[in-house]
Amino acid sequence: MNKLKAIAKRYRFFLVFLAAHLLLLIFAPQYGVSALKKAGNNLLEMLSILPPIFVLLGLMDIWLKRETMMRLMGKGSGVKGAALAFLLGSAAAGPLYAAFPAAAVMFKKGATLFNVFLFIGAWSTTKIPLLLFEASSLGISYTLLRLGFNLAGIILIAFLLVRSLSEEDQKAISEQAQKA
Repeated sequence: MNKLKAIAKRYRFFLVFLAAHLLLLIFAPQYGVSALKKAGNNLLEMLSILPPIFVLLGLMDIWLKRETMMRLMGKGSGVKGAALAFLLGSAAAGPLYAAFPAAAVMFKKGATLFNVFLFIGAWSTTKIPLLLFEASSLGISYTLLRLGFNLAGIILIAFLLVRSLSEEDQKAISEQAQKA
């Protein structure tokens, strides 16, 4: 019985999501069918993106030595490590949910939490192909201004996140990354 409770607790969001869809199907079938189709499309899209990302992460985990990551993005890497984290995040392809497994591997390999936060922030806001499209559509001055504000915001948020985390929190994050 305890095992069943643990499973229900672990999947509570999915179960609530499923119950909401069932209620929609019963009380508003046209919306329920539409919602299920959209959920199915999102699931298929996610399943088409995640396997290649996990293969690449597995290769990165095997090929990239911890010492190399620590030298490039670990403690003491300074501005060079931060710039590399920002560049990797900006050059990465795929949706934001793909950034988190990559961030976990980076952290596991010795990147600082600050650089991991920079990587996630860059992944979420500064994709290089989108910057090029934006520059051609809205102008280079607008793109550079937005990029500057994004860069300042990402650095500030990463700094504040690291400062707000206690040593215990950082240790817990490190343990979670080791499990990933």
